[in-house]
Amino acid sequence: MAVKLAPHVPQTASDEGVIDAATNALGPILLDAKDHVGEITLTVHRESVVDALRTLRDTPGLEYQQLMEIAGCDYPERPERFEVNYQLLSLTKNRRIRVKVLTDESSPVPSATAVWPVANWLEREVYDLYGVLFAGHPDLRRIITDYGFDGFPLRKDFPLTGHVELRYSEAEKRVVYEPVDLPQDFRTFDFLMPWQGTEYVLPGDEKAKPVGAGAPSPGPTPSGTAPTNAKTPAETPKTTDTPAQTGAGKPADVQATKEARKPRAVKAKSEVSKASDTPDPKPKGTTRRRPGGGAG
Repeated sequence: MAVKLAPHVPQTASDEGVIDAATNALGPILLDAKDHVGEITLTVHRESVVDALRTLRDTPGLEYQQLMEIAGCDYPERPERFEVNYQLLSLTKNRRIRVKVLTDESSPVPSATAVWPVANWLEREVYDLYGVLFAGHPDLRRIITDYGFDGFPLRKDFPLTGHVELRYSEAEKRVVYEPVDLPQDFRTFDFLMPWQGTEYVLPGDEKAKPVGAGAPSPGPTPSGTAPTNAKTPAETPKTTDTPAQTGAGKPADVQATKEARKPRAVKAKSEVSKASDTPDPKPKGTTRRRPGGGAG
């Protein structure tokens, strides 16, 4: 029973027989052909890549009319370290194929601009990022990096920090190039084990008390001596020679005993209450109203 696809599902021709058709069409140009994870990759001679691309475009049954992308790969351990991959699309069959050539730093790859003009910018990208040369290109110059850029940033041996850094100089009113300077404060990593902690002091830590090893935030002992408050001598020292000068002594004890022996009523009359502006509350009546409105 045939399965009917939904109208929105694109119809894609099968890749069955594509390798055989490409092998017959390319002949000795083809070096290797493989089908891996549903993707067909054809490796061809570098000098014949333009003929291979034109054949794949014009041969009935293949009909890969459109060049979608040119991508580079770098394998420094190989004699021919660079791969140049051409991604082709068949508009009539709705299927894709990859064509690959190998090269090195000095051997140019023939330009595909005569087959697809869009290869102009795509080959410039591969040249800019990998340094791959394309023979016969009408304008092979950088397209992504800045003017005067040193090196090719997608090569595996290109330093992660680059060779130079640029910034806009307000003094010179232009972009200036300078050697790379990456200050990494608080990133000395001068310890052998992560749980041993570090020896540097962050701003503000110099005011903290030192703690023992293994504490959450160990730090060195603060250097120097702690500041002390200097004593300021008084101009006329005041001294108290007798209890009478403080209001204490035997007379005060006698007065306190006399006050403690007074009756409670006498003590209450001698107390003075502060006047209040708040009126006295009205006495509550015996009739209360319930929440429902009735009297209780």
